[in-house]
Amino acid sequence: MNWDTLLSDTRLGNEIEIPYDQTKYAINEFNKDYWRILECFSFRQLQDKTQVFPLDKNDLVRTRLTHSLEVSSLAKQLVVMIHKNINTYITKNVYKLYPFSAKHAEYAAEIVACAGLLHDIGNPPFGHFGEDIVHSWFENHVDELCYYDEEELRTISLRKKELRSDLQHFEGNAQAFRLLTKLHDVDSEYGLNLTSAVLNTIVKYPTDSLHIEENSPNVCIHKLGYYYADEILFQKVVGNTKTFFDERHHRHPLTFILEAADDIAYATADLEDSYKKGLFTLDEFIAFFEKQIEAQREKVQNDLVKRSYEIINKLKEYRLKENESKNKSKNKSENKSENESENDLTSLNDWRIFQKWIKYMRHWLLYCAAYGFTNHYKEIMEGTYHSEILSDTFHEMTMKILKEAMKTFTFPSANIIKLELSAEIIIEGLLERFVPAAIDWDVKSGDRKTKAKAEKKLMTLIPENYKKAYDKNKSNDKEHNLYLRLLLVADFISSMTDTQAKTLYQEITGINN
Repeated sequence: MNWDTLLSDTRLGNEIEIPYDQTKYAINEFNKDYWRILECFSFRQLQDKTQVFPLDKNDLVRTRLTHSLEVSSLAKQLVVMIHKNINTYITKNVYKLYPFSAKHAEYAAEIVACAGLLHDIGNPPFGHFGEDIVHSWFENHVDELCYYDEEELRTISLRKKELRSDLQHFEGNAQAFRLLTKLHDVDSEYGLNLTSAVLNTIVKYPTDSLHIEENSPNVCIHKLGYYYADEILFQKVVGNTKTFFDERHHRHPLTFILEAADDIAYATADLEDSYKKGLFTLDEFIAFFEKQIEAQREKVQNDLVKRSYEIINKLKEYRLKENESKNKSKNKSENKSENESENDLTSLNDWRIFQKWIKYMRHWLLYCAAYGFTNHYKEIMEGTYHSEILSDTFHEMTMKILKEAMKTFTFPSANIIKLELSAEIIIEGLLERFVPAAIDWDVKSGDRKTKAKAEKKLMTLIPENYKKAYDKNKSNDKEHNLYLRLLLVADFISSMTDTQAKTLYQEITGINN
């Protein structure tokens, strides 16, 4: 791979018109992408989609929107660091093969900033819980998704493996590619009409549903990257970036950076929200962290154990200094507010300490990610690197501990459990109503001579631009058209915010707010 083609600013649709001489102003195609994304309705909807915690209007926990902004910023910072590393540490022979100039770095930073904003745009309501519910529902019901065709006097069902597998492996990443290239109706027949480099970067898993290997050492094939329905567009994109060679698709190098930024944001910012929600104390976190280190001592190199201990000791150091400072201030103060208790002061103190430590931890992880990319630069550019760039770095184990902390302290919380239960009821309820309506919509079915009025009305709720995408892609193959109608329901449900999904479910089931 080489950066000249990887940073392709070619679009699937026509170029975007600008009403002035672009040579006078420093605006490039990736700048245009950035503003198109900010103006995009689906991007703004992320404000009302769960990141980890149920959305609380009186709290400042992160939403999908704020998370995406953080990932965008972290990814851009990583490119800056990586460019510096490559020009400092890469051997001349490797650099000669894969030069990464200042101009390349400038464009790459803009591309990952765009990709960071978009990386979760295809996720359905209620975070990853919603994603799991959709593909589990299709997995359990795929054999029932059929209708009797009057013209051919036979039952039309999903028999082709690729069609069944797509629905059974529903994935927010694949949905993002579909949303951006087909479902948006702006000024192009190709959705938002973004550059090929940005579109290729958001595809974390460049594989179809038939070649997924969840337990493979190659992380690039762990999940679905694009649907069968969108394969032609995906091939056009990778044709522009030249990431298809040796008879297979390869992950775009910038995708490694995007994925690292996403992991860092999740492992630090979301953990910070968990602390703010009172799900653990500083003492509990320190004890948990040290216990995790000891549990891994026999399995990992001593250097990783040492680095993880250095990190948790930094948290202890911050606490010690803060407490010393607090005690000095307390001795100098003569009066104390009646409403200010010692517990309140300690709690506020610990919150400041944890925030400071999280920022320190985030910088360390950025450093490790930049090192990881640089250290495996040649393999990444050759398409032979199949791990995440935080692997085999000083804080690989630390990252695992931070993620384990989320599983231990956050996901068992009552609010998260309630979110999972309500998400299951809402999303399954919507699927159970819209899927039967879609199955024999636009067909002559002998199952029911007169389709129920309620089902006809349900289909009017699906946006017209989504139906236009269906009309444009349908063919004479009735099985394929059935698959497209089922994708139409997935498109519709994925497009909703948490509030929209909840409200619609209540409205169509007659449940009062």
